[in-house]
Amino acid sequence: MTDAFLTTLLPQLASGAAHTHALGFSYEGLDGDRVRIRAPYRDDLVGDPETGVLAGGLVTTLLDHVGGLAVWVALKTYQPIATLDLRVDYMRAAVPGRDLIAEARCYRLTRTLGFVRAWAFEDDPTDPVAAAQSAYVISAEGDHRAGANLRAARAAGAAA
Repeated sequence: MTDAFLTTLLPQLASGAAHTHALGFSYEGLDGDRVRIRAPYRDDLVGDPETGVLAGGLVTTLLDHVGGLAVWVALKTYQPIATLDLRVDYMRAAVPGRDLIAEARCYRLTRTLGFVRAWAFEDDPTDPVAAAQSAYVISAEGDHRAGANLRAARAAGAAA
């Protein structure tokens, strides 16, 4: 893995997309093959105003996103991926007023799939708010632009 990928691109992938930027995600670092990101506690991210607990959708998004980062760490580069399957087990409510940290590890990588385990917590990974098991499709080599499959079909139809 190149130093540029770790120091420049991976932190940008953690928070650079429009939705991750809007949610305030930030890159926390890499420990071996485990990547960490943080979601800040903010009033606009609360799911239940009476309790002050962060929204479950935020937790799901955090776990999905850190899982994708873990696949890129395993690949040792950026390559287009998409979430194929995501299961989230909620274990307890997040503590109101506390940031959430998510950590993930890609434990199996094939040519076309990455399998990830992730967990979200405040301070201690052994006391998770939620845990996730997920699978990500790794794009095949070739034309990845939107509509590329349609252009090929039209070209084949025109040749007929």
